[in-house]
Amino acid sequence: MPATPFLEVSEAIALMGGETLYQCMQCGLCSGLCPWPAVESPFRTRQLIKMGQLGLEGFESDDILYACTTCKLCVENCPREVAIIDVVRAMRAMIAETGAAPGMLRTIMGSIHSQGNPWSEPREKREKWAEGLDVPLFDGSQDYFLSVCCTSAYDPRAQAIAKALVKVLNAAGVSYGIIGNEESCCGEALRKMGDEEQFMGLVEKNINLFNDKGVKKIITTSPHCFTTFTQEYPEFGGEFEVVHYTQLLKELLDEGKLSLGGYEKKVIYHDPCYLGRHSKVYDEPRELLDACGAERMEFGNNKGMAMCCGGGGGRLWMETEPEQRFSTHKVREAVDKGAEVVATCCPYCINMFVDSAKGENVDETLEIMDLAEIIAEQL
Repeated sequence: MPATPFLEVSEAIALMGGETLYQCMQCGLCSGLCPWPAVESPFRTRQLIKMGQLGLEGFESDDILYACTTCKLCVENCPREVAIIDVVRAMRAMIAETGAAPGMLRTIMGSIHSQGNPWSEPREKREKWAEGLDVPLFDGSQDYFLSVCCTSAYDPRAQAIAKALVKVLNAAGVSYGIIGNEESCCGEALRKMGDEEQFMGLVEKNINLFNDKGVKKIITTSPHCFTTFTQEYPEFGGEFEVVHYTQLLKELLDEGKLSLGGYEKKVIYHDPCYLGRHSKVYDEPRELLDACGAERMEFGNNKGMAMCCGGGGGRLWMETEPEQRFSTHKVREAVDKGAEVVATCCPYCINMFVDSAKGENVDETLEIMDLAEIIAEQL
């Protein structure tokens, strides 16, 4: 029995931010580039878009609508310039409004609402990672507000990234401070999961907090925060000068405020999607690795064509079969190429790669390191 189009649903998707939905001519390039088909997932971008155009039921399942990691590989290569991530976000927003988002993601949304972070941790513990370190509170007199993302603030493995970065910033004499327990999530995960209403409220709250504190410049630890602050906050009036920490450290290196070298390990670099495709920061991390003295290696697909770690779009908190983990396939490639270290500069990526290295039983021979940690080791 043929499916009956329900165009009211299609029109609603367009109104909720997916207005480029109708530009798709079903060429299939998106599905051809997407890493999901290669790991035998039922997710097909072209099919999802077609179901959205016709308003057909069935797109809302966990392994279809919520499979997308928002990596932007399809968007960057779409000949019709369909804003596929916006379409996915609009479709998820429709589901979120009915309360039918996947259970784990509803938990994440609830945690951000009640505690200001997606990790179901008390707000009062947000600055606990900084105990025993020389980390000043931001009072408006410093040059930069250091925005330590929720993952680096609460996740034990990612906390090491924030601690390493603080060590580097202090060594270079950077004027900065954290806001700490008053901070909340930037909202990136909320928007990608479809909770648009809570995202907008959170953005307004954060902008007011930053303005009240006198924030003008922001250093981010996470590419997700960086992209959100630079590309989404301005539409709500949040105008700040924002840098990802790799950009700042490259400036410090060029100014002679950082002295690096002697890190002679074989390092393969992974481009985080939100630093690379979303924000076009490709060179600074590589130049920093080169300055460290690393024998830098590349994945077969890198920079604009790099494969996602699999943690974006809310997938960090969802279950993925071992053979369907993109990070697992990249770990295998790293091992095959003789790498000693997988380096990246995103806490989501670190989380995914650490799990995959353990799953492949190579965690004792293949280090998973954030670039901040590699640089801090040399100070």
